Amino acid sequence: MLMLGIMLGATPAARSQQNPPVSQSPTTLKVSTEVVNVLAIVKDKKGHLIPDINKEDFALTEDNNPQVISYFSKQVDTPLTLGIMVDTSPSQQRVLPVEQEEAKAFIAQVIKPKDLAFVLHFDVDVELLQDFTADKRMLSKAIDETVINGGGGGVLPGPFPTSNLGGTHLFDAVYLAANELLKNEVGRKVIILLTDGEDQGSREKLQAALEAAQKSDLMIYSIEISDRSFYYRQGAFFGGDSVLKKLSEETGGRVIEVKANRDVSRAFQEIADELRTQYLLGYTSSNTRHDGSYRKIKVSVRNQDYKIQARRGYYAATE
Repeated sequence: MLMLGIMLGATPAARSQQNPPVSQSPTTLKVSTEVVNVLAIVKDKKGHLIPDINKEDFALTEDNNPQVISYFSKQVDTPLTLGIMVDTSPSQQRVLPVEQEEAKAFIAQVIKPKDLAFVLHFDVDVELLQDFTADKRMLSKAIDETVINGGGGGVLPGPFPTSNLGGTHLFDAVYLAANELLKNEVGRKVIILLTDGEDQGSREKLQAALEAAQKSDLMIYSIEISDRSFYYRQGAFFGGDSVLKKLSEETGGRVIEVKANRDVSRAFQEIADELRTQYLLGYTSSNTRHDGSYRKIKVSVRNQDYKIQARRGYYAATE
């Protein structure tokens, strides 16, 4: 982690700009307003996206206390920072080829000139294959380079010496993406996990990975594509469902289960549609304490038949 952090820190964040120093007199007053941003997706009972909700239709609470929504917009063309994270452990041997093809099709459809994306794979190592870029060719090339248990050939070394710790370092991968890649980026931040949700050998725990994602304000979508016969042949229990559900739903994303190869295309298309139909709700918390506490968020709309997909909380700033 230290090595990767230093290497990433050697260059500025992809969208950051260095402003020249501004001289200020001793009497200058600086006022800082901390806005909590919440991305929301609205669907009807049948799962159809609702693209025409207005600000007045929304209500939002923090720890059960009503909040004033000061900022509102429909996130159609707002730049996107995206991570494609591919499980390359042995359990994905049969499904990896279709994941690669559909991930490349998704990149071709979704990534716009102002967007940025990276490609990362995880198995016994967590490895960045392609750093932030809007170049679809480079992203597709990195996706093609994902191979089963193939660590060692990416643009940056894996952050942990993990080759003797197990086979699927999912929690480490999420923790790394949140803390080392996305933490200092701005705007809409999304990672897409292509995995069965099983973790074996991570140094980080599930809660640490989730907390890192929440503190980085990123949304996790999980395409659960599994070869369950692999686990049955190994005499092992499969329990990745609950892990992916926790990571995704707590951050405002969701799990899309893939039962056949043809469903992978559908899963990516659903994510693409949702990213085009998001609402941004911004508010300044009525709780002004900088105590680093976790605060629960609940978003609702007037039409109670609608279902809201949004992150369930955030961590307050600290002094």
